[in-house]
Amino acid sequence: MGQPGQMVPPAGEPAGDSSLVFRAGPLLCALHLDEVIETMRPLATHPLAGTPTFVTGICIMRGIPTLVIDVARLLGGAEAEVSRFVAVRTERGPVAFATGDIHGVRSVRTGTAGRHEALLGDAPARLIAAVGTIDAVPVLLLQSMRLVPDEVWAAAAALAVPA
Repeated sequence: MGQPGQMVPPAGEPAGDSSLVFRAGPLLCALHLDEVIETMRPLATHPLAGTPTFVTGICIMRGIPTLVIDVARLLGGAEAEVSRFVAVRTERGPVAFATGDIHGVRSVRTGTAGRHEALLGDAPARLIAAVGTIDAVPVLLLQSMRLVPDEVWAAAAALAVPA
């Protein structure tokens, strides 16, 4: 028996990975639970010069300067309403993903097709681990550790170090 908000696969089918599912503009996205620290209301964000448009800026999350990534802009290029921040773990520290509504913890099945190379090509390889489904709706399973380019970390570090 699944928990509230979780999809229970039909008998004989394997369960998917437990993931936090959220909106990013028109897209439904997910992150593995082991990458998620917490969800919260959006925090005050300060612009960060010299970064790509999907980097909204930097916020102070629990006393730590934290990069803010707009997931809708990152994946689709378009601006979308931000209603939540999802704090995620990366190799270099926490990052706040600016997202739409949170749909809860769900089981995302990726099946044997995995990343769907023909659909995604090479460019999103650093962003998308797999394409899964929930109730026949496509879900992009993101790879949070690879979302932030090195030049963005460098810009954030330069801002944090007093001149």
